[in-house]
Parts: sequence; structure tokens; C-alpha cells
Amino acid sequence: MNLNADFTHRAAVHAATTPWVPSPMQGVERKMLDRMGDEVARATTIVRYAPGSRFSAHVHDGGEEYLVLEGVFQDEHGDFPVGTYVRNPPGSRHAPRSDMGATILVKLWQFDPSDRMQVVVPSTERQPTASACEGVEEIALYKDAHERVRIELWSPGARVRLDGPGGMELFVVAGGFAEAGEEFGPNDWLRLPAGHVSEAVAGPDGARLWVKSGHLANPPKAPRT
Repeated sequence: MNLNADFTHRAAVHAATTPWVPSPMQGVERKMLDRMGDEVARATTIVRYAPGSRFSAHVHDGGEEYLVLEGVFQDEHGDFPVGTYVRNPPGSRHAPRSDMGATILVKLWQFDPSDRMQVVVPSTERQPTASACEGVEEIALYKDAHERVRIELWSPGARVRLDGPGGMELFVVAGGFAEAGEEFGPNDWLRLPAGHVSEAVAGPDGARLWVKSGHLANPPKAPRT
């Protein structure tokens, strides 16, 4: 499957108009944002676990990162409440579940192959710091030579320059913004290609965003299976 797989073009997905698709495991559903591949895929997805659902134990050959959007996500390593950002590097293994139900934003097969750093950041427990852009604060989640990941807090009406030399993605956790005449609200996703420059304007309630940049400098490839 190829979905939003041309990374030289802007791509947007609105959660309210995107259907939930059953996964191979009962009680686990997905809204696909971008995808290259079938069940083993380079993918960006919203995943919803019904209470008591689980996925079989598996290895993440290409790595996995996720942000908990609702509920409590769990595996044998712990419980991860709303706002937790986790990176499970290539070669890591777990058996995910949710006793009470959970929704996560998850990205698969998007790690540098040599990355072996395990990361767990409880973002809701961290204080934001001012950024270089007026009206924007940040909570750092991860940074290396290839990418930077953070939570951005936009003040109501803030005008934000979106300038990602290596491409960028924005996922709305709360609030909303407008960009290129398009409105984005909770759980909506926008991907901008490398070299794209535009301006976004935060809505009347501001915006809380998960933002990743720099990772699209080189054309992404589907995993080898």
C-alpha cells in the first residue's frame, strides 16, 4: 500500500473524515496518515486500542516512536499515560496492550538503523521554554543529527513561520491552526516536504502540536521484507 507516499509534496489528513480501519488484532483500529508497505510498512498512524485489547509480542526491526493521545498505553515495560512520548529503537521488542483503552500517534520504520537509544518523556510533566518564534513555546522530546521532535504550544492568533529545510510534520494534539487556507483541528496531521516554507496561524484557543522536523531531508524508502 502507498498512501501519501510522495514526500516531495505537501500532504494533509483530517481525522474527522478518515475512517477507522481494523488491524489484524481484535479491538485495535487505525487511521492511516502515510504508509509505504503492507503490514510491515514505513507508516504514520493513529492507533486506537479498545479497553482490554492487546497486540501480540513483536520486534520493531525498523524502530517505533509514539505519543499517547488518550487513555493509558501499556506493555511489559510500564504504563504510559496521556502525553508520554516513547522511542523504541530498531531491534526492540514488546507486547503492547491497554487495560482501559488508549489512542496513540505511532511512527514505524523511521529510525536511523544505528539508533539504539530508548527514550521515554512524560511531556505533560515538563515546563515549556520560549522558542525563537514569538508566541511559541516548546517542550523538547528528542534531537539528533537527523531530526528534532518536540511539543509546540502556540498562543491564540500566533503567526508561525513553517520553514523546514529537511521537511516537517505537525500533528494537532489540542486547539488548531490554519495553513494555506486549510483548517486543522485535534488529531489532524500536516506534512510539509523538504524546503517548503509557509505560514500558519493559531486558532482562537491556540494550539498544542507534536512537531517533527529534519527527517525528510532524504527520500524515505519502504522497508525490505
